[in-house]
Order: sequence, then C-alpha cells, then structure tokens
Amino acid sequence: MLRHAEPVMGTVFSIAVRDPGPGTREALRRIADRLHRIDAVFSPYRPESDISRLDRGELALAGCDPEVRTVLDACREVAAETDGYFTERPGGRLDPSGWVKGWAVEEAARLLRAGGARQFCVNGGGDVQTCGGHWRIGVAHPGRPGALAAVLGGSDLAIATSGTAERGAHILDPHTGRPAEGLASLTLVGAPGTGIARSDAWATAAFAMGPDRALAWAARRPGVEALAVLPDGTKRWTPGLPGHLPPAGPADWQLATAP
Repeated sequence: MLRHAEPVMGTVFSIAVRDPGPGTREALRRIADRLHRIDAVFSPYRPESDISRLDRGELALAGCDPEVRTVLDACREVAAETDGYFTERPGGRLDPSGWVKGWAVEEAARLLRAGGARQFCVNGGGDVQTCGGHWRIGVAHPGRPGALAAVLGGSDLAIATSGTAERGAHILDPHTGRPAEGLASLTLVGAPGTGIARSDAWATAAFAMGPDRALAWAARRPGVEALAVLPDGTKRWTPGLPGHLPPAGPADWQLATAP
C-alpha cells in the first residue's frame, strides 16, 4: 500500500494506492500540481484567484481560466437538480467550493488511473472516491469526536459528507439565506458512475434541505443512498443504505468527515 497526503484547499487530500506501479510516483507529483493549481484558480479565500477577482468585478468571465466557466455551468446544473438548494453564491459571494472539492478528488483519481493504478482511494476533506477492490469508509459521528456514525463499504464508491462538526453552521439554505437547520451531518453514497463532484454537491444541497426533504429527495434518485444524523444523535437513512454495510472482517478503510 502506497500512501500520500497533500495539504491543500484548507484540508488534506489523502491517497492510498493498493497496486502502485512504475507510473504511480509521477502521478502523485502531477496530482499535487493539479490540486494546487485548482486552489489557485478557485479559492474564494485567495484575493488573487480568478474566482475572487471575478466576484469583485475585476475580471470578466471571458478572461478567467476556461475551467471557471465549466465549473459554474456544473454548479447551475446541480442547482436545477436540487430545486435550488445548491448555489455557487452562498451568502451572495461567489464560491463554487461545493463543486470544486469533489471535482478535485475526481481529477486526482483520473491522474492515478492515467498512471496505471486500478485499486485506490482518494479522500479530499471527507469526499471519498474509490476505484476497484473493496473499501470500507468510516463516517465520523458529528457529535462524538473519535466515534463513527457508520462504516460503509463497496467498490468504486463516491461518498460525500456535509455537516457542522468541523466548521459549524456554515451551510446556508439558499432559499432563506440562513444557516440550514435540522441536521448534524448528511452522507450521500453516489449512484454508480455519478462521481464524487456531483455527489458532494448533492450532499451540500441535501443538508440544506433538512432531514425530511433530504431523505425523500435522495430516495427518488436512482442508486443514491443517504445517511442523516440529527443534532440529538438520531440516525435516519434511505431504504437501500444497508446494502452498503460491509461484511465483517479486516479491510483497509478511510475516514469521511463532515467539513
């Protein structure tokens, strides 16, 4: 097992490769470059980033990195898919981070595959994408530091968790402009082929919906499953979630935390 940790985007991207080969080290170097480039373009906390300059009106969209338009288009697609519970302008400020972090995980996975890896796990601040094999993903309990709310398992997974454990009530309901209420964390297991970028954006939107609407919305999406942890520790889930409970026995696992 080859492991690598890259601090970037205010978090740590953790990579575990079960089948490292001759191209893996170079892939990790390219991943580090790619992640820092994405951060430089899209960080709302960097005054010189394209996103910050676009938000201040100092840069036109046509003058931005071409990927900015692609990301903003993706954000608007997710807004339509979630009845407006996702936005690239939370609180009125341009901030597409709800898409970008998961997309960065996808980019890391793409570069690992290009380097020849076929069994790996990428965890970017609680957004987890796996390839091949069987992986166990521990979902941190939002109200009990060091404890797990669940352990999910499977192959080719996309698991995203949104919540208040690390950053407090930072997710806003776009319809009211106020902090979302009713959930401590919301974990989505993406449908096969969905990818972690969309799964993460959906998790952000579902958290903003509150537990009843979120679980009903997830249950309507083919292949999507959800685990909700309420502020009092109560857990609720969609009917198919138990299908992702892993068999007993030793296995590698990564921790998915709610940012």
